[in-house]
Amino acid sequence: MMASIFAGVIGIILFVLSGIHLYWVAGGRRGLLAAIPSDGSKINFRPTKMATAVVAVALAAAGLFVLELGEVMERLIFPDWLFRYGGWILSGVFLLRTVGDFRWIGFFKKQKGTLFAKWDTLLYSPLCLFIGIGLIFVING
Repeated sequence: MMASIFAGVIGIILFVLSGIHLYWVAGGRRGLLAAIPSDGSKINFRPTKMATAVVAVALAAAGLFVLELGEVMERLIFPDWLFRYGGWILSGVFLLRTVGDFRWIGFFKKQKGTLFAKWDTLLYSPLCLFIGIGLIFVING
């Protein structure tokens, strides 16, 4: 029961994040600068629409995967063999994102005081930690 609740919440979060990326692909600008690491004067990279679309699709696929993994929905899309390790890999990805690269992203970043760093500390990294740990509950539930 608890695993299904976690799976549902995580699935919704991943779909919302996918939708935000699709908004940016469609030309939306709101929140974009807060989502890209910078040194305070210039952004570190400029993601292309294609790269942003790939992230949107990956987040939506991860959302579907989590819903199937947590048995919130019937397993129809992903093969059974993927559920053995896929949840652990996905959890690992989000936990690694939480730790970060020790420079620009994650709880242990050196770059502080920028718009991205503020949001990363307040929202992005804690959200990744929640997803990573929540997936462990889903896997073991």
